[in-house]
Amino acid sequence: QVHLVESGGGLVLSGGSLRLSCAASGRTVSSYATGWFRQAPGKERRFVGLVWTGGTTYYADSVKGRFTISRDNAKNTVYLQMNTLKPEDTAVYYCAAGRGGGTQDAYAYWGQGTQVTVSS
Repeated sequence: QVHLVESGGGLVLSGGSLRLSCAASGRTVSSYATGWFRQAPGKERRFVGLVWTGGTTYYADSVKGRFTISRDNAKNTVYLQMNTLKPEDTAVYYCAAGRGGGTQDAYAYWGQGTQVTVSS
């Protein structure tokens, strides 16, 4: 079992950058695929991207080229670097660990979420 805690959210101007962190405890995060999802107000939670156990990453088309997922095994932490942010990126961002994939049911463990607000 792994416990996940996100941090790094906040308010940023359009075009700016933020880096979210997903700190894991309990088990090694690299033992799982780690995904990022986001949920905007009144909308469903949507897949953003993931890093597989082997380190390969995959992104939703909406963030490809702007967001980058990385993992620091020594710190047991996964990061989501978000560049060129847009107002439509405003959402609560969640990290999750599990077998991996583009749907929520592929992840057994979830963090509490961190709010990202992009103002124009």
